[in-house]
Amino acid sequence: MKKKLALLLCMALCACVLSSCALLPLGGISSMLPRSGGTGNAASQATAAPASSGNTVTISREQYERYKQFDGLLDIMDNIDKYYLFDDADHETLLQGAATGMLDAVEDPYTFYYTPDEFSKMWEDDNGNYVGIGVQISANYTTQICTITRVFAGGPADKAGVMKGDILYRVNEDLYVTADNLDEAVSIMRGVEGTDVTVTFLRGGEPYEVTMTRAAVVSTRVDSMMLDNQIGYIYLYEFAGDCTKEFMAALDRLVDEGAKGIMIDLRDNGGGWVQDARAIADFFLPSGVVCYLEDKAGNREYYRTFTDGSEVELPLVILVNQYTASSSEILTGCLRDRANCKVVGVKSYGKGIVQGVINLNNGAGMQVTEAQYFTPNGNAVHKLGITPDVIVEMPEDAKTLYLFGDMEDVQLKTAYDTMMEMLK
Repeated sequence: MKKKLALLLCMALCACVLSSCALLPLGGISSMLPRSGGTGNAASQATAAPASSGNTVTISREQYERYKQFDGLLDIMDNIDKYYLFDDADHETLLQGAATGMLDAVEDPYTFYYTPDEFSKMWEDDNGNYVGIGVQISANYTTQICTITRVFAGGPADKAGVMKGDILYRVNEDLYVTADNLDEAVSIMRGVEGTDVTVTFLRGGEPYEVTMTRAAVVSTRVDSMMLDNQIGYIYLYEFAGDCTKEFMAALDRLVDEGAKGIMIDLRDNGGGWVQDARAIADFFLPSGVVCYLEDKAGNREYYRTFTDGSEVELPLVILVNQYTASSSEILTGCLRDRANCKVVGVKSYGKGIVQGVINLNNGAGMQVTEAQYFTPNGNAVHKLGITPDVIVEMPEDAKTLYLFGDMEDVQLKTAYDTMMEMLK
C-alpha cells in the first residue's frame, strides 16, 4: 500500500506539472520561449500541501479525488510488475511513457513531451554544434514528408552528394522516416564522431542509399553577399542560436559597403525563437508592434520594437516559399505591414501558433501550443499563410540546389528585379 501511495503521488505530481500548461503566460521554438517548470504550478497552489506524520500522509478531499484519477495507470504498472515476462520494467521509463501519451492525446503535433535526453539534445540543436551528417530538415506534418532544406558545406552529407530538396526516406535498414518519428531518425544519424550511418534518400521519386561517417558540425544561421547594383542579400536559415548577432553583423557589413536595398531570404526557414524575429525586426523599425499573441481566453500579449535611432531605412524584399513558417512568418508579416516590404515567392506554410517550452523538474521538458499570433495589422496567419505580393513558382525542372546568389534561381531573380523596380 505504501508503495502504491508513493507511486500515486509521483504520478499525480507529474500530472500536476503537465496540467499547468493552460495557465502559463503567453510566449512563443517554432516560435517558442523557455519556461520554468516545477511544483509551483496552478494545480498545486490551489490546495494546501499534504501533511505527513510518520507513515501517514493526510491530503484534502480535492487532492484525493484528483489523485484517484490515476488508479487505472497504477493498476497497469502493478500488472506489468506482476506479469511482464522479460526484464523488470523501469518505473521512471513507464512514467515518461505516461507523460508522452498524455501529451500525444492532445493531438497537436506541436505539443509533446521531451525525455531528459531529448530535452538536452533540443538545446544542443539551438547551440548549433553537434556530431552528425550535416543537414537541415523540414518536416511537413500534413504529408509526413521530411525534406532536406540545407546541406552544410564540407559535411558528411555534402561529401556524399546529398542535395537540398532530397527527401529523407530511411535511416539504417528499418526506420522509415516520417514527421512523427523524425526526432528518432535524427538521434540515429547523430552519434560518435568517426562512426558510420547508412541513410536512404529520395530524389525525383527514386531512392538512393549512402553510408556516411559522422563528423562534428557547426551550424551557421546566416549567409550574406552584395549582389549587383549594391543590393544586399541575407539568407537567414533559422531563428536559433546566435542568429540575431549573425544577422546584425551581415546587415552592418552590407550597409557599410553601400547597400541600396536589402533582400532577406526566408525560404525553407521553419522558424525558431520568436524573440529573434522581434530583434531582427527592430533593426529596421522604430517603436511599434511586431505581432500580438492571443490565447484561448482572448488575452493578448504584444511583441514590440523599440526606437533607438539606428534603424536601417532601406527598401526591403523578403523571399518566402511553402516551408517558410512560424517566426519567419512573424518577421515577414511585420515588415510588410510596417516597412512596405515586398514579399516574393509562393504562399508560406501558415504556422500562426506559438509554443512554450517548459523545463520540468527531472531534467525532462515539454512543449505546448499556447496562442495564435497576428500581424501588426491584425491579419491571422495560421492555416492561411502569407500570400506574396509577387508570386513566382519554382519550375518543376529547376535544380534543387543553387550556388549562393545564383540568378538562375528564378525566385531570387524575381526578388532582385522587384528590388530594382523599387529603387527607380
